Amino acid sequence: MDVRPPVPPFTRETAIEKVRKAEDAWNTQDPVRVSLAYTEDSRWRNRAEFFSGREAIVAFLKRKWARELDYRLVKELWAFTGDHIAVRFQYEFRDDSGQWYRAHGNEQWEFDANGLMRRREASINDVPIREEERKFRWVPGPRPADHPGLTGLGL
Repeated sequence: MDVRPPVPPFTRETAIEKVRKAEDAWNTQDPVRVSLAYTEDSRWRNRAEFFSGREAIVAFLKRKWARELDYRLVKELWAFTGDHIAVRFQYEFRDDSGQWYRAHGNEQWEFDANGLMRRREASINDVPIREEERKFRWVPGPRPADHPGLTGLGL
């Protein structure tokens, strides 16, 4: 049986740890690695898409990162209780024409007893930005430990 610590019930510290682990995984842009944090029958709503299961998650993420180039994500804990965590996030990407965007969103997460996410609901809005307005400029991969989060950047 897969276990993904930290597991519920969450404390403030373990909720923050869970959020950072999710952010780090998503910043790898490895769909299979990301999918392993979810139950095999995990249910998702991402913008206007509804789907479930790891295979669907992998397919979705492959499509996403084929469109969203130079992706960089920052997540921040918003609230938590028991087996639920709410986050706010922003990420930056460019499309194949070179137009940059900052996506603003929030997610609600529900976990099983083993710390796997069984439900994810995401609401996201994209705002066009100029290249010089970018704030997430680290090399591809997880955000460096000394790079400020959303609050630290005034976002």
